[in-house]
Amino acid sequence: MTGMAGSSEDFEPESDRVTRQLRDDILDGVRRPGSKLVERELAAELGVSRLPVREALKALVAEGLVTPRPRTWAVVREFSPTDIADLDEVRSALDTLTFRLAAQRRTRAGLDRLRADLDAELAAAGRGDAVQARRAAADFHETVTSLAANDLLSELEGTLRSRMRWLLVRHDDLLDVAKEHEDLYDAIAARDVPRVEGLVQKHLESGRSAAAAHLRASRA
Repeated sequence: MTGMAGSSEDFEPESDRVTRQLRDDILDGVRRPGSKLVERELAAELGVSRLPVREALKALVAEGLVTPRPRTWAVVREFSPTDIADLDEVRSALDTLTFRLAAQRRTRAGLDRLRADLDAELAAAGRGDAVQARRAAADFHETVTSLAANDLLSELEGTLRSRMRWLLVRHDDLLDVAKEHEDLYDAIAARDVPRVEGLVQKHLESGRSAAAAHLRASRA
């Protein structure tokens, strides 16, 4: 009996696992914008039936990462300049509020989680591991949202999380992003709200420039 302890807690529905795998593939650049996502092919590739693949594609459409097509396939979303501008406007408003509240409301335990995210990002950036550095950078932002201690803000972040992660991974200079996050961590730890607000604007501008450069490169 003891061998079964905790098994129910470890269970992950197949559709959730497939969704997570496809989401990571898209955000990590394994599946490029415009790539076809065909139910039958994905089911064979991932060793599952078509039903969890179908559910996963529906979830990713809702998250804004996938564009549906007729019948049994979809494509990885290609974000247009207008899409990116819309995301940037929303991110600017949310990040300004989120980081300010985090500086005002942070707890010791929350700072410890934020430091762990930052250390993981710095380590990955230092060894040139782009995938892990970008994941840790996104985790940093999500932990800041939790420090803001505003349930509605967390709900909005959850709705936009995948698209915001997509926007965050447009940055190629991993160490620069990590250093910006380190400065933000120090300001949040010091409850220095004016400094946090200035650093957020700098961080947003560097992200804006990176996204624009990526868009130019993809259209070259």
